[in-house]
Amino acid sequence: MAIDLLNETEATVDEAQLVRLVAFALEKLFVHPDADVSLVLVDVAAMEQLHVQWMDEPGPTDVLSFPMDELRPGSHDRPTPAGLLGDIVLCPEVAQAQAAEAGHSLVAELRLLTTHGLLHLLGFDHAEPADRDEMFTLQDRLLAGFEEHDRATPGRMP
Repeated sequence: MAIDLLNETEATVDEAQLVRLVAFALEKLFVHPDADVSLVLVDVAAMEQLHVQWMDEPGPTDVLSFPMDELRPGSHDRPTPAGLLGDIVLCPEVAQAQAAEAGHSLVAELRLLTTHGLLHLLGFDHAEPADRDEMFTLQDRLLAGFEEHDRATPGRMP
């Protein structure tokens, strides 16, 4: 599994933790070990440009997902085929403002946004209430599982 992370910002981010999170979630969702995904951290100006260009919405946003091969979660018996999952673009500056508003850390917000973006790459959406419930329940389950897993791994998570 290739998980690439490119931090184009000045933000200090635990890049290794985000990569571990993506690897954990992909394993739990039975995505083929040869699937590729990229995480890109951009500044506000770059995110605003992407948001306008691809979503036709003004201003920056927290996370954008750009699926490539339209892979979907698999099962224990039938993992997804290998392929290019796509790109998750995060804006740490927007995430920091949201974290402060939500009363948690930037680390927690970036984990949430990374998981959210990954689920979008796998075809999940939240436009309809039932879809929102499914996506957010899975998102919460993955985050809780990762936190437990990473806490149990020596030398991980503060």
